[in-house]
Amino acid sequence: MSVASTVPPAAAVAPLYARFSRRFRGIFIDWIVTLVTIAGALLVASTVAVDSVSRALGIAVIAALALYEPVLVSFTGGTIGHHLTNLRVVDDATGGNVGFLKACARLLIKGFLGWYSFVIIAATRRNQAIHDLVTRSTVQIRDPAKARPGQFVTERVEETRASVMPARWQRILAILLYLVLIFLFVTVLAVIADLLLGGCAVNSCAPVQKVVDLVLNVVLLVGMAGIIALGWKGKLPGVRVGRASR
Repeated sequence: MSVASTVPPAAAVAPLYARFSRRFRGIFIDWIVTLVTIAGALLVASTVAVDSVSRALGIAVIAALALYEPVLVSFTGGTIGHHLTNLRVVDDATGGNVGFLKACARLLIKGFLGWYSFVIIAATRRNQAIHDLVTRSTVQIRDPAKARPGQFVTERVEETRASVMPARWQRILAILLYLVLIFLFVTVLAVIADLLLGGCAVNSCAPVQKVVDLVLNVVLLVGMAGIIALGWKGKLPGVRVGRASR
């Protein structure tokens, strides 16, 4: 079976919105590009060993990394990571590439929020992170013929005839309540871990403490994403989808 034949006919004409796993691959590739650039600059600076050259090189690398995403996204539709994972950043208003200023805004919001920008992705109709929603953009499959079903979703429909979705305010309140609960849960776990492991010194943490902190952060992120997704779809206890009356 050819790769093209795995794309459903309806999806071939409708926009295909990238799943988080696909977007994560693109981000990972861009991380590698960033690390290679920094390592190369440090190697050149240490080889030349001239302060003025090293300073100029440092400024050039910082500028290049700061402009890397905005320039490539606005002019080519994506970074190197986007291109290698068959993705494209699309402007909702035009259906084309986002403008340079909007690309800068996406980067700033994403940089400020970090991974927390992605916690809402499964609850949105078009797999959008917070920086996508704010800038009215989406990340789509660039070439549908090269895509596999597990790499994308089509636009989600919130309600069906056979079910009654709880009101939005009910879902939002439930989501907020569950988010508070999971935050308190992770905070209690962090306090217990600090008591058992001795916490961190002024400027350093034991390797075990760092691993525990990383695990707790991942638990919090995954938990938040799951709560938002399930709550918005009416699948949390207290705000479950009901059956429509006949």
